[in-house]
Amino acid sequence: MAVFLRWPLPALLTWAAAWGLFIAARGAGLEAPAALAAAAVLGAGLALLHAVRWRRLIVALGFPLSLLMTGLPAELPAWVWLLPLALLALLYPRRTWGDAPLFPTPSGALSRLAALTPLTPGSRVLDAGCGLGHGLRELHAAFPAAQIEGIEWSRPLAVLTRWRCRFARVHHGDMWAQDWQPFALVYVFQRPETMARVWAKACAELAPGAWLVSLDFEVPGQVPVAHHGLSRGHSVSVFRTPPGPPTRR
Repeated sequence: MAVFLRWPLPALLTWAAAWGLFIAARGAGLEAPAALAAAAVLGAGLALLHAVRWRRLIVALGFPLSLLMTGLPAELPAWVWLLPLALLALLYPRRTWGDAPLFPTPSGALSRLAALTPLTPGSRVLDAGCGLGHGLRELHAAFPAAQIEGIEWSRPLAVLTRWRCRFARVHHGDMWAQDWQPFALVYVFQRPETMARVWAKACAELAPGAWLVSLDFEVPGQVPVAHHGLSRGHSVSVFRTPPGPPTRR
């Protein structure tokens, strides 16, 4: 099956599906702007299933660009072309721009985590900013006996991730406002600029000796208890909150 789904076949199938929906909607009497919006949503949703960022962009833009090359845009008012931009804003709200970009955790990135961070069965594990659930799947593979949870600010992504990761509890909300106290381990894939804030939150809310795991970026001024490199320049850093009671703010 994988042979038949090699790139660019998934892109072609997505564009065909978007065009099929557009034509069917127009045939059913739907106005052109509404038909375009429905087809663009379908194309963008399928694009999010791709792990590679540039492929997601190509797949998402394929239908609108192909529509531009036909005579159909003459039927559409100019404002309709703001719909793809509005869709992007809905999937990736501006509030999340200061956090990590929508980039998936690589496959196998957390395969050594169970040996580095031993957890008791039933421990709660959080992916803070879980996106499309790639990190949730890696955490579930590393800790099959743990309670895996994720939180995501984008509501459409949270809904899609609930469907993709039915083994996990996925919440829609703000990771910075969520209380991390119940979790034995928190996993983040943030930006270098936000790691100091992540560490401060971990120290203030996690229990002493709880685990903080970061993909690619270390905490400024802190020495990880474990660090190992991955392919393509990625790395995993493991930190442990200091002994003593959490420094509640």
